[in-house]
Amino acid sequence: MSWAEPDFRWEADRLAESIKDRLEQDLKTAMRAGDVPARETIRFTLAALKNAQIDKRAPLDPAEEMDILKSQAKRRADSIEQFAKAGRDDLVAREQEQLAVLQRYLPQELDDAALAALVQRVIEEVGATGPKEIGKVMPAAIREAGDSVSGRRLSEAVRIALAARA
Repeated sequence: MSWAEPDFRWEADRLAESIKDRLEQDLKTAMRAGDVPARETIRFTLAALKNAQIDKRAPLDPAEEMDILKSQAKRRADSIEQFAKAGRDDLVAREQEQLAVLQRYLPQELDDAALAALVQRVIEEVGATGPKEIGKVMPAAIREAGDSVSGRRLSEAVRIALAARA
């Protein structure tokens, strides 16, 4: 490589800060501030990213990093549900704090009105008329929604919309 040729790999690395880099910076900030829930959550998440990188035996791309963050958030949400059923309010509060920390790194989810509009649009495109056609609507809804909504919320919105059409 001559001096006139730019090093595109370096430029791309500099411009696109990975989630892992942001987590490492935020870990330092949380440690300095004494923010224990943020520190613990970020450490757990960094460990999950490291384990995935070891399993893959190659650096993770941003989409894989985001998938791991989503799985961590889903794990916290499921734990909150289970702990609430068991009456463990102390653990519910801890998991909610950790979920709030993880949500800082996840893309913003659609609000209820936008989700309902998306679901109605997909139902009209597919031509579904009732709850029995959820199998036709869900693949199109997932494709349309992408990462902007969780599968659980999307499924519930589709069920409600199809039930209203019956």
